[in-house]
Amino acid sequence: MDIYKVNDIAELIRGNSYVGRGIVLGKSEDGKCAVSAYFIMGRSANSRNRVFTVKEGEVFTEPFDASKVEDPSLIIYAAVRSFENHLIVTNGDQTDTIYDGLAKGKCIRGSLKSRCFEPDAPNFTPRISGDVEFGEKDFCYHMSILKSIDAEGSDCARFTFDYPAKAGLGHFLHTYVCDGSPIPTFQGEPERVAIPSSIDEFTEKLWDALDADNKISLYVRYTDLETKENKERLINKNA
Repeated sequence: MDIYKVNDIAELIRGNSYVGRGIVLGKSEDGKCAVSAYFIMGRSANSRNRVFTVKEGEVFTEPFDASKVEDPSLIIYAAVRSFENHLIVTNGDQTDTIYDGLAKGKCIRGSLKSRCFEPDAPNFTPRISGDVEFGEKDFCYHMSILKSIDAEGSDCARFTFDYPAKAGLGHFLHTYVCDGSPIPTFQGEPERVAIPSSIDEFTEKLWDALDADNKISLYVRYTDLETKENKERLINKNA
């Protein structure tokens, strides 16, 4: 087993009907951009009734058809927000928890001490989060997963991973291993994936690999490290 293998993200996803929600953070192959991506999938009508919207550089999940919303508590939230030199990406309302924590001088780990996995027994969906921390000329990034320590949801196990930015390398963290009942949660370290220089190549590769029935929305951002300008791509299955 090559622990340093850099995977093609499409090969990790293709043929897997349900990896849930996923975050990718890393650096483009040409070394010019910080890269972040977030996607959502869904099995139920309530979960599938969503779109991504971008408002002033922040990304939100919103209902596609407001009249069909059953329970907004776990599906409607700010997915991407910025605070000073940080870009926050998460799969739930802990985006705001991290934002508030950073404002108080806390790191992502300290900010999330007050949170745990989602209260959706028997799945106990993990809360996954990412924080891109920009310096003057480069960046580092942090990823977190909060997951149930057992099948009963008796307590929360907390894992945080800190990475320096390396050209062409990204890390992929998702909520589930595959479909199931209950759905098995992600295990181990975030997966090493290749990050191309082209935002369109990466967006197309990721979207096309996600299961056609269960994919809902994808957002990809490439931030130029010199100019700090963003390139964005957003795809909604419901349009």
